[in-house]
This record gives sequence, C-alpha cells and structure tokens, in this order.
Amino acid sequence: MTNRFAVIGLGQFGESIARTLADRGAEVLAIDIDLDKVESMKDEVAYAVALDSTDVKALKAQNIQDMDAVVVAIGENFEGLLLTTVLLLELEVKRIIARAANSQQRMILEKMGIEEILSPEETVGKTVAEMLLHPNMRSFLPLPDDYEIVEINTPSRVVDQTISEIGLREKYNLNLITVKRFFEEKKGDEIQKVEHIIGVPRADTFLKETDIMILLGKSQDVNKFIEVNK
Repeated sequence: MTNRFAVIGLGQFGESIARTLADRGAEVLAIDIDLDKVESMKDEVAYAVALDSTDVKALKAQNIQDMDAVVVAIGENFEGLLLTTVLLLELEVKRIIARAANSQQRMILEKMGIEEILSPEETVGKTVAEMLLHPNMRSFLPLPDDYEIVEINTPSRVVDQTISEIGLREKYNLNLITVKRFFEEKKGDEIQKVEHIIGVPRADTFLKETDIMILLGKSQDVNKFIEVNK
C-alpha cells in the first residue's frame, strides 16, 4: 500500500524531504505558494500544487486530511507555519511534523501539541561543530541523554585489531553498530572501490585502515575513544 504524504514549503529542506520520499516510492503532494518552486518539483513527485497553505479551503481541496502525514517545512515565514499547523490540527490530520528554526519556535509548537518537530539548522550546526573538533568524524547524529551515533574513520591505533582486542564496551562503554568497508568491484572496464556494510560485526572481525566505524555511545566516551587512539 502506497504511503501518502504532503510536504508544505519547498525550500531546500522541504524539497529534499519530498524528493527522498518520492524516490522511496511514496505518493507525495508538494505544496508551496511560490509557483516557480512548484514547477521545479512537478516532475519529481506525484502532485505539485501552488497554493496558500493558510487558506483552509485550499487545503481541503487537496484532501490534505487524508494524508498519512504532513510535513510543514516552511522556513522563513514562521507566522505562516503556525497558521498552517493550526489548520492542519483543525482538519484532524493524522500526523503533523513541523519545522522549528530555534528553541522559541520549538516551544510554541510544543505548546500547540505538536510532538514531532524538526530543527535542521540546530542539527547541522552541531554536526559541523563536532566534525571541526574531530576531523576523524564523518557524520554525527545527536540523541537524547547525551548519546550520539557517529561515523568515524578507523583510528590509526586500532587498525588491524579485532573488535574483541579493542575492547569497545569494556574500555570505552561504546557499541559498534556496524562497519562500512570498501571493496574493489569491476564495473565495465574499470575497477572501482564500492562502499558496503559488513553487517553485524563479530568479535573476531579485523578493522582495516580504510574502514568507517559506526558507533553508539555517550559523547564523552566517543571523544575519549577518538583522542586516545588517534
């Protein structure tokens, strides 16, 4: 059964969400008041419509209340985002996901009863800061209670050691989720290096210099592991 989603606000953030959902096979209704943005998306999604999302009649005309979820990704006009969200609540949309640019906007949305709130600027800011502080880090996902999931280049001191020998849990209180590894594959007449997930790592799995480790743990423990083994 096809998932049906609407994305309201086609800036870079909303456009990326709409395109990714469509690529995954979902039926996507992309909405923006800017006709040019809608035109640029019309071949990427099932439906692309130019309308004012603060107009309840316009929303009803698109059967917005029948969607499995609606993402309100309006970026620069917070008043428009709030009015749109209020209308979606009145229309009893099953699931509403709204964007908040800062803590004040998040607080207002929470007071309105919105449980799923996205803060892309904050997330990107934290990610960039972590990557600047730790050049070995490739990506960073903050989690509640000071936990995080990170992708890091394998530190030099643990190369050619097994997972068991490193003692991730015993020494650092970290869990290794998986490892990304590059393999040489023939594509046409060329040999290319292709990245693959090796699955659930075994205790006797050796880490290679070009491996990328995906770790789960507290920030301080991840930082300790990187610093001690660089």
